[in-house]
Amino acid sequence: MKISPDELKVIAQYIYNLSGIYLDQSKAYLLENRLKPLLVQEKAASFGELYYKARSDSSKKLEKAFIDAVTTKETLFFRDSAPFELLKHKILPDIIDARARQGTRINPVKIRIWSAACSTGQEVYSIAIAVKETVPDPDRYQVSILGTDISDEAIAKSSYGKYNKFEIERGLSKEKLSKYFNQAPDGDWRIKDEIRALASFRKINLMQPFSILGKFDIIFCRNVAIYFKPDDKKRLFERLAGVLQPDGCLIIGATESLSGITRSFVPKRYLRSIFYQTG
Repeated sequence: MKISPDELKVIAQYIYNLSGIYLDQSKAYLLENRLKPLLVQEKAASFGELYYKARSDSSKKLEKAFIDAVTTKETLFFRDSAPFELLKHKILPDIIDARARQGTRINPVKIRIWSAACSTGQEVYSIAIAVKETVPDPDRYQVSILGTDISDEAIAKSSYGKYNKFEIERGLSKEKLSKYFNQAPDGDWRIKDEIRALASFRKINLMQPFSILGKFDIIFCRNVAIYFKPDDKKRLFERLAGVLQPDGCLIIGATESLSGITRSFVPKRYLRSIFYQTG
């Protein structure tokens, strides 16, 4: 079944209102592929009927299913590798040095990291492993990682921290697998408690206010703003600047740039990687 131009227009606006994700006419194939299972599940005769069912569902279950269906869950452990090397060899050491005189075992320094649009949790646990391998004294530096996503399904999987063979083999070395995961009876792998304890997860729509989350020392916001309109990108990154500590760092996707989007951040280069700090 094909989605008509009128159906695409209405559904794309619905998705934009819910999530800020902008889909134009060129994304017809994407919506068809992502929504077809939902179409069958709901026994809808057309994409238009599926939309009206979602709009009239007072329980909001179908609305959540729409979000789960259209949000991109393409992720893997240590994706692009460079951001995690940057985290281990530049950003975390700099923050630790800046806070070194503040922390004691009785009053540890708190370092907060946010993985925005964390999908199914691979980025969060990659960060947690990098932290485990970098922070010299865990009693003196209390690191916490918050993973957020708009998808209930993604947050549930992230929180459980269990991955199948295919997911594990995408970016995770055998050494890290044996060191930081336990194999479950069904053959899947679950993150060890010592790593899981560093992370918490929460449902957040990045298009809505998030200042309630507090301030962060490091923010990962990678490969999510590419789905936003220019004005929405500008607002998002300016609000991210508002929750970043003065000496904090923002890491975005390898193919992304803040040039021409906002003046709230200044790019900094370390080896072959770029990160951003507030100007």
